[in-house]
Amino acid sequence: MKVLFIGGTGLISSACTQLAVERGVELFLLNRGSRPDVPPGAHQLVADIRDPEATARALAGQQFDAVVDWIAYTPDEIERAIALFRGRTRQYIFISSASAYQRPVGHYLITEDTPLANPFWDYSRNKLACEERLLRAYRDEGFPITIVRPSLTYGDSQVPLVINSWQLPYTAVARMRQGKPLIVPGDGTSLWPITHNSDFAKGFVGLLGHQQAIGHAFHITTDEVLTWDQLYAATAAAAGVEAKLVHIASDFIAACLPDMAGSLLGDKVVSVVFDNSKIKRFVPGYSATTPFARGIERTIAWFDADPRRQQIDAQVDQQWDRLIAAYEQGLQQAVLAFR
Repeated sequence: MKVLFIGGTGLISSACTQLAVERGVELFLLNRGSRPDVPPGAHQLVADIRDPEATARALAGQQFDAVVDWIAYTPDEIERAIALFRGRTRQYIFISSASAYQRPVGHYLITEDTPLANPFWDYSRNKLACEERLLRAYRDEGFPITIVRPSLTYGDSQVPLVINSWQLPYTAVARMRQGKPLIVPGDGTSLWPITHNSDFAKGFVGLLGHQQAIGHAFHITTDEVLTWDQLYAATAAAAGVEAKLVHIASDFIAACLPDMAGSLLGDKVVSVVFDNSKIKRFVPGYSATTPFARGIERTIAWFDADPRRQQIDAQVDQQWDRLIAAYEQGLQQAVLAFR
């Protein structure tokens, strides 16, 4: 099977790249060539997908059983992809987002039939608009789409706490080890599944070239569901410390740190459980086998193996201190007001 990944070296896609090669897929990665970590067995095609002429040259004469677009985020990018891969692939897989599902949720159990609507987050609305354009292309011209909606997924290089620096994720671990508190939205009892990228890859690679998956959408997550307090506690245990947590209402956090409003109010503040029955029907034997406690141990070990990886986002760290101070001050004033 001949497959093209547009991207393929990111947090989620790198695990899929590795597994696809291990399973004998003839895999091509189309990217700008700025990442040296292309796994043995994969073929690199160097071009910026935003440069139509360079991309056309890189893909000249190529046909694929499946094309996976890891880096499309807007309808304009989808329009470009449809024009580029029309007649060139038997399957076009678009990486959407589980945050496109209805927010606030109408039912705690999310299936692929759950309505798609997110008034809080531009990222999610853009992904939804991409899905709508692809569905129209499928209905109108038979463009062979499959849609995949990852939820919160992590790997060795990411600490996937609800409030952390995504770019410098060791920041939360550093605070834990310094005895400083971490912020948890709400009361910490919201339920969330966090999926290891190696588990996601097992379901995803099973969809490559799967002709019965054409026209369908899937999410791929773990069946393990923990509270945010449990997830923070497991992370702290892996780091060899005990978590000190401050629970702050999500709307308070969003008011103080507006950049976080989308990912909080539009995604992670409510309890969400994913029904994985559909991916298990299409990919028999799919099962997520990495408990969060074990996966986060691997992550902490990865950071501890090289001090150069232990970079801290000083600006974010200071913001958290300010937010905690503002919350505690307001709490004290509120208590005094009611005495």
